[in-house]
Amino acid sequence: MLGAVRRHGRAHGYQVRNDLEYWGAHEWSNAKPGSIYHALKQMAKQGLLHAHEIAPSTAGGPPRTEYEITETGDQEYFSLLREALVERDRHIDTLSAAIGFMVDLERAEAVRLLRERLRRLAEWRTSATEYYTPEAGPESIGHIGEIMNMWVHASDGEAEWTRGLIERIESGAYTFAGEGEPFVGVLSEGEANPYATGERHPGDDR
Repeated sequence: MLGAVRRHGRAHGYQVRNDLEYWGAHEWSNAKPGSIYHALKQMAKQGLLHAHEIAPSTAGGPPRTEYEITETGDQEYFSLLREALVERDRHIDTLSAAIGFMVDLERAEAVRLLRERLRRLAEWRTSATEYYTPEAGPESIGHIGEIMNMWVHASDGEAEWTRGLIERIESGAYTFAGEGEPFVGVLSEGEANPYATGERHPGDDR
């Protein structure tokens, strides 16, 4: 959500909700509509966002609140982004968000962080195979070996994906910070969201 607000400069709750649905976040994260508005208010209380109360529309209704990321929020955003890219045990929603925002970093730093992720994956794989030899098969230590087998396969698959991502980034894919006009990937004000999951309700902008 910090990243979504940051992409807009200033955004109201319905815009953030629309962006998260546009990115498919409702499918791979716990960012549900009701929690989005609550989280924005909480982050404003924590000093990560600044809440701007703006006049209600001429059609009437309550004032709209627009949020803008603060300096503290910006620091927290980059801290969370860097941590999510290197930690091998992050949930898929956290990693997915990090990949979506990795272009906010400089290219060299993104590669460095992903290489650190590879190192941690290799370190974890070594510890997982201390008492289990994949070549011998899971049956060698009983059905519990299937757990170790699953862990090793998950680690190998994630490492292969990470190496591929590093290769694509090093070959010049995508536009990273400081390289030119970035890919924004957010909906403009009033733009229809083809992936919206529900109707707009009164008070959504708050």
